[in-house]
Amino acid sequence: MKIMVETSAHHVHVCRKTLDALFGEGYQLTNKKDLSQPGQFACFEKVTVVGPRGEMIMSILGPERPDDQVEVSLTDARKLGIAAPVKESGAVQGTPGCKLIGPAGEVEIAQGVIAAKRHIHLDPKTAEEFGLVDQQVVSARVGIGTGRETVFGDVVVRVSPKYAPAMHVDTDESNAAGLTGTVDGEIIV
Repeated sequence: MKIMVETSAHHVHVCRKTLDALFGEGYQLTNKKDLSQPGQFACFEKVTVVGPRGEMIMSILGPERPDDQVEVSLTDARKLGIAAPVKESGAVQGTPGCKLIGPAGEVEIAQGVIAAKRHIHLDPKTAEEFGLVDQQVVSARVGIGTGRETVFGDVVVRVSPKYAPAMHVDTDESNAAGLTGTVDGEIIV
């Protein structure tokens, strides 16, 4: 079961209220580049993410979300001084917060900083072809031919008609496997 593997660098998702506070009332995100997941895009807009020990400039990904979320690698989390838990995207309840600074203001978010759990997006048809179901946990072989081939365990499968087939790993995971750009991986059940 071949799957496209993409590296997801640190980024920020914002809700409407936070976007207004950071960029001004009614501000609209500007699409810089469409991403592999339908309707998702990298934005020209960036914010400064501030933690107890450091700060980093991160791009915003659109569209707006119901909740603010800052996705970092564990290396990024250490630099910021934030104990970011490994969680599925969207599971921000009870996670640490941080300060976000934009050109029009700043916001202290009470929660939302996570290291995103590595995952595979599948549409229902592809999931059925692969014999996989939503929330199933699998392994995946990546970095084939790099000299740093790696098998990642604890990869959660996420199935939705809104998804296109792709596996996402963070920069720490990508570097461990010697990945450059978008590569092919193999799902192991």
